[in-house]
Amino acid sequence: MADPTGFMRYQRQGPKRRPAELRIRDWHEVYEPFPAQALTEQASRCMDCGIPFCHEGCPLANLIPEWNDLVRRGRFADASDRLHATNNFPEFTGRLCPAPCEGSCVLGISDEPVLIKQVELEIAEWAAGEGLTPVAPSPATGKRIAVVGSGPAGLAAAQQLTRGGHDVVVLERAEKIGGLLRYGVPEFKLEKAVIDRRLAQMVAEGTELRTSTTVGPPAPGSSAPDAVEMSTQVLLDEFDAVVLAIGSTRPRDLDVPGRELAGVHFAMDYLKSANLVCEGGLDTPVITAAGKDVVILGGGDTGADCLGTAHRQGARSVRQLEILAEPPGSRSSGNPWPTWPVILRTSSAHEEGGERLYSLSTSELIDDGNGAVSALRALRVERVMVDGRPSFQPVADSDPIEIPCQLVLLALGFVGPEQSGLVADLGCTLDGRGNIAVDSSYMTSIDGVFACGDAARGQSLIVWAIAEGRSAAAGVDRYLEGSSDLPAPLRPGAVALA
Repeated sequence: MADPTGFMRYQRQGPKRRPAELRIRDWHEVYEPFPAQALTEQASRCMDCGIPFCHEGCPLANLIPEWNDLVRRGRFADASDRLHATNNFPEFTGRLCPAPCEGSCVLGISDEPVLIKQVELEIAEWAAGEGLTPVAPSPATGKRIAVVGSGPAGLAAAQQLTRGGHDVVVLERAEKIGGLLRYGVPEFKLEKAVIDRRLAQMVAEGTELRTSTTVGPPAPGSSAPDAVEMSTQVLLDEFDAVVLAIGSTRPRDLDVPGRELAGVHFAMDYLKSANLVCEGGLDTPVITAAGKDVVILGGGDTGADCLGTAHRQGARSVRQLEILAEPPGSRSSGNPWPTWPVILRTSSAHEEGGERLYSLSTSELIDDGNGAVSALRALRVERVMVDGRPSFQPVADSDPIEIPCQLVLLALGFVGPEQSGLVADLGCTLDGRGNIAVDSSYMTSIDGVFACGDAARGQSLIVWAIAEGRSAAAGVDRYLEGSSDLPAPLRPGAVALA
């Protein structure tokens, strides 16, 4: 059982970040090592609640009280077993997940919640230090499965299906495996060696990883010159089932005058360029913030990733604009436990510099006279309800503001998976939001073709992607074998407390 007084004896205390003035000079992860004694103390704060709401907050239904108590007692091997029983990639979620489990921690009703995410990461790193031992698969079924896309959803589905005894091939059109983990998340949040060590385990287990492979009709300009093309018909003929884990990759655009100016880019194009430099794929970034005044549109994690990247590239100034009002510093009465706390959050990138501006909506991008952006004009707005739906209206009698910039990064989210190419060629039905529609087993409207992650759910969290990949794998296993022992934490449309 848990330490009955740990939550009274110890306060929440997370790992320290390296000094900002030092870390912006490199691309290494920002956190310092977490002392063993501190880890034990933080794990001891878990109360082993009779009804652990953290299970509901976590889409993976991680066995949080169990591995917290095992860490408290120094039983890391057992803690790793319990953690990996529900989560294929805790080293990813421990770094990148916003921790909805902590938002629903019972201790959070009257105190700071348990430091769940850090304990998870430390277990994962302990396991990696011991060597990620391949898991022996079930007896071979003789069935071949293609997983299209290699982000967290696709990798989770592939690993589960391989362990179920199937012959699994992951097909990725990019140069390396990882999806947004590889090309969208900056090195200072996730060093890519962390991805590579997990991929080594997957290959040792028997999963085949193919890169530079375009499946279905290629979109114009989307394939590398040396990419291998696999037609839709060959995909269907060669595999007994297909999992589409192609992500939500259509970025939301900005419809204002001046959008066509040079110096205006989607955030993912910017981040991929920076990541390719870090990995040695490029000598210099295609898009750089060096010496420029930068404006980032969008106040979410992607915007913060752009912020930290711009600091490291030597931007002259960086401003991050958000159309929403500044969140409160603590839970409001209208946002009670155990729902996800909508509060002001400061990432490591925000500590490093820059300015956050709220309640602003871009109205125009200004031409410097040579076809490049020189400034951004924005209006102050307020959120109002119109016909029962939220809308943003200009504040009466407020004047536009003008912000100088030579680089504008659009971090405005995504509007769904690519609908042309493979999805259209297969004939998959789409839902009302433009995502791939799936049934309760994660099968699409095409027999034997499944979809999971952002492609089916829409843009979401890494923990949802892994959970959906695991659930889709169970659906594929049942489809091929008639039943499945693979765990399925979710059903389509499931809603956690986050």
